[in-house]
This record gives sequence, structure tokens and C-alpha cells, in this order.
Amino acid sequence: MITRRTLLELSLYTPMLSGLSNSVFADSKVNSATKDSDLIYLSPIKSDGTESSCQAEVWFVQNGKDMYVCTSTSSWRTRAIAKGLNRARVWVGDLGSWKSTNGKYKDLPSLEVEASLVSDTNVQQEALTLFGDKYPLGWVVYESRFRNGLANGSRSMLRYSPLAS
Repeated sequence: MITRRTLLELSLYTPMLSGLSNSVFADSKVNSATKDSDLIYLSPIKSDGTESSCQAEVWFVQNGKDMYVCTSTSSWRTRAIAKGLNRARVWVGDLGSWKSTNGKYKDLPSLEVEASLVSDTNVQQEALTLFGDKYPLGWVVYESRFRNGLANGSRSMLRYSPLAS
């Protein structure tokens, strides 16, 4: 017998299930991790193919195949893209501050991505809505910082798209 409680419980899974069919991540570990993690760890890839020593753990949202990050325009993440370093490595999971992991975050599921700046305000607004949905408590503090920062140029929206395997 289907009860109201069963219907409510099933309705909570509908957005998650519909998102699974849109995923294009070939690695099921990465795909699963992006659904469950609050953080990604990032490192730009230098022109010689090595990972930069600039690394960080950041909030992210996923929309289709792309991950979005909102960060300071003066951050190394943004500056790397502006310098043409448009490849990065992303590790998906939440182990806390990358410095305190002693490199353990590099054991998390990972993928190589193409990084780009997002200037389309519609895409930015859609990503901001996803941030609010994903981080409801943190959004109380960060919503105005993200929105105002994007408006005044002190923050940038970054897109990370998986590279074809």
C-alpha cells in the first residue's frame, strides 16, 4: 500500500535520480562522488603538464556535465585561467583542508577538466541558485558575497568541464 509518507520519500529522490541520467562522467567513482561531496580539490595544470603547487578545497555545484565554482577574481584559480592555463585536475570528496590531508585528497576520485570563466549572467544565476540549494546554511552568509562579488567584479564564476577520455 502506498502512503503519503512513501510518496513524499520518493519525491525527495526524484531530483537526484533525474540528475543521474544527465551525467557524462565516464568514471562511476567520480560520478558518485560529485553527487555526495560538498567539496572538490583543484589544481591548475601548468603548460608543461605538471600540477601546480596552488591547490585548494572549494565549494562547487554541478549542472549537467559541468562543475561551477565562485571565487575571488584575484585568486590563483581565476588568474591561471586568465593566463591561458585552462586545464586543471579535480579530486572529488571532502577530507577537510587540503593542507591537513597530507596529500590524501589525491587518493580521491579525480578527473582532468577544462577551466573557463563564465561571463553569461544567466549561467551565473543558475549556478548561484544551485549553490543555495546545495549549501542552505552556508548560503545565509555567502549568497550576498557571491552575488555582490559577481556584480562588482571582485568574484568570478569558473566552469570546469570534463575532458574527453
